[in-house]
Amino acid sequence: MNGIWLVALPLLGAFLLPIVYRQHTIVGYWTGPFILLINFAIALGLWHGIANGPQIIAMGGFSAPLGIIFYVDKLALLFVIAVVLGTLVLWLGKERGKVQEETLLLLIVAGGCGLALSGDLFNIYVFYEIVALASYGLAASKGSGAGYGASLRFLILGALGSSLLLLGIALIYAVTGTLNLAHLAELAPQMLNGSTGLVAFALILIGLGVKAEVFPVNTWVPEVYATAPARVSALLGGIVSKLALLVVLRLLVLIYDDTSAYLLLLNLGVLGVLTGELAALRATDLRQVLAYSSIGQLGLVAIAFSIPGSAGVIAGIALALHHALVKPALFMLTPAWGGHLKRLVGAAQVSMPGALLFLVLALSLIGIPPLPGFWAKFLLVTGALGTTENVAWYQMAIAVVLIATVIKTAYFMRIARLMFQGQSREKPVSAPHSRELAPALTLVGLLLVSVLTVGPISKSLEAVASEASDRKAYIKNTLPVWDKSFPALSVK
Repeated sequence: MNGIWLVALPLLGAFLLPIVYRQHTIVGYWTGPFILLINFAIALGLWHGIANGPQIIAMGGFSAPLGIIFYVDKLALLFVIAVVLGTLVLWLGKERGKVQEETLLLLIVAGGCGLALSGDLFNIYVFYEIVALASYGLAASKGSGAGYGASLRFLILGALGSSLLLLGIALIYAVTGTLNLAHLAELAPQMLNGSTGLVAFALILIGLGVKAEVFPVNTWVPEVYATAPARVSALLGGIVSKLALLVVLRLLVLIYDDTSAYLLLLNLGVLGVLTGELAALRATDLRQVLAYSSIGQLGLVAIAFSIPGSAGVIAGIALALHHALVKPALFMLTPAWGGHLKRLVGAAQVSMPGALLFLVLALSLIGIPPLPGFWAKFLLVTGALGTTENVAWYQMAIAVVLIATVIKTAYFMRIARLMFQGQSREKPVSAPHSRELAPALTLVGLLLVSVLTVGPISKSLEAVASEASDRKAYIKNTLPVWDKSFPALSVK
């Protein structure tokens, strides 16, 4: 099955969905899940189809580096599956008739799949903009004044980020004359290894960092996640944020593998961890605690991806996938408990299942063995300790990670203590609705399954990381679809 359908189907569905809804509401409601199931099946088929090597898809009849290509490898498909499956799970129990929200969800899936698969910077920018525009609409979908204000500020910051991203891409094109990632990987050692290349990377990193919740362009996160619907916060914080970091990882591996770009990402990741966790410790609103915690977790992923070689890739993937399971589930438990933390007093008496789910998820985020969060952090620490360059920087990062773990333990245990205390004098909490519990239960189920299958999952992630970190293999696999008459191309 051609990987183009991973983008084409949800994009087509997004345009047809309003028409289908006008004809039949029930059919319209199930159109989205049906498309997501097809996409999931296509992704699984491609996963088995690339057992002997990545698949290169040249579109429009034009060969690369002038033409558009999709590079279908296991890393890209892993994030495609995460986007599709995560959106499908969050669709569970969703109210019918919200055609605008469902249309935007399909656009995010289309843009997310395109971001993961794109083999050139121009199309990365195009798909990033699709995801960004859909995100702005979803952030305002609750319809409240606070939501409109938060989404407007999110849009302004996002527009600034998009401008910086485009400027960084333009700078790379001005230096190299190409935007194809494989072609750039060939030219980078000679043309992008100086200050100009590093400036371009910094611009791209800050531009993508708006969606990746990277310091210092993550100020929109607590406001948007606290005012948007729980499903939207779960999608943006748990899934969409990882796609931008995937693009950053591709650039590091292919173009900036021998520069100080790794240290730039490392420092921004450390700052994100510190600011996010300290802000979560001081926050008094449950949704904002989770939002700030998300900033800290994305900082951990950034630190992991800043570790050169396959060790950093596998640690970053493990942390990203773990966060994609845990954080959406936590957000889906908040609608009944949202507001000041004092309202959580006695929440376990109202809904013991919801409180226990929250406790399991929090323990995994802290990193208590044998939950998956422990193994993800273990990979991060061992990967950082195994570096042979800039050792002092990575030792500092490990110290920050350990301090952040103590802080995270403090505020999550404070929340757990409130939940299992006696009845509150404040307005009592209500039990989470079954519509919110269904996605949370599904995600917790996947989390517990991963505990029992940690061995096979670890081996699979090692294979994905090894393939993704092999820069020479990326170039070699793309060679057959290159246009040999392109004058700037010089392959030895």
